[in-house]
Amino acid sequence: MSMPALSMALPQAQPASWLQLFQLMSPNLPVGGFTYSQGLEWAVEAGWVSNADEFGQWLTDQLEEGLVYLDWPLLNRLYAAATAGDLAAFTGWIDLLVASRESEEFRLEEGQRGEAFYRVIKDWGLPDTPLFAPQLKRSQLAAMAWFGARCGLCVEQLALGWGFALLEGAVMAAIKLVPIGQQRGQTLLRQLSARVPAAYAMACMVTEQEIGGSLTRLAIASACHEIQYTRLFRS
Repeated sequence: MSMPALSMALPQAQPASWLQLFQLMSPNLPVGGFTYSQGLEWAVEAGWVSNADEFGQWLTDQLEEGLVYLDWPLLNRLYAAATAGDLAAFTGWIDLLVASRESEEFRLEEGQRGEAFYRVIKDWGLPDTPLFAPQLKRSQLAAMAWFGARCGLCVEQLALGWGFALLEGAVMAAIKLVPIGQQRGQTLLRQLSARVPAAYAMACMVTEQEIGGSLTRLAIASACHEIQYTRLFRS
């Protein structure tokens, strides 16, 4: 399944398009994103992340490995498959995405957020696509790619928004868990967000054979969080 070259020059989008994107990426969207810590809760408990600098490195690893080598390359391909109406390719990329989530907790989160996101876009009155519907419920990332393709949101918009949403969610969790403080959290968010466009450009160069970034400590933290005795965040 080959991918066409992607231009990094964002097209001039209509204001309504950007506003729709902001709503999709908002932490208030009822998909439960703010209820997950992505392994950070156990990492703090274990002493792996105890201050703002360590958290910054923790999040940088997720940006440079998880987003660049997994989420964004698959988002690009899911978007292309949705645009072409290629259900087989769309399903195959979701299979790879789910298989690449390295803990039961991450796989459950993928499905739970997919189901919730599907309910949101159904409520917005989009024409139903019976063949795609079961696949859309498996992954928020996949459903977002399909929604964007159907509604004229370009893939770069979706990718940058997804990257910012991941960073923002992690920062909000760190403010509670580490804790790092509101001001330091916003500083980290600004610094890391500035790196998102260049990181996405790297993701657009990732070949099919290179897809599948692995973060061992993140996987261990998530697996241990499943049985952590006391938790603020959902498993």
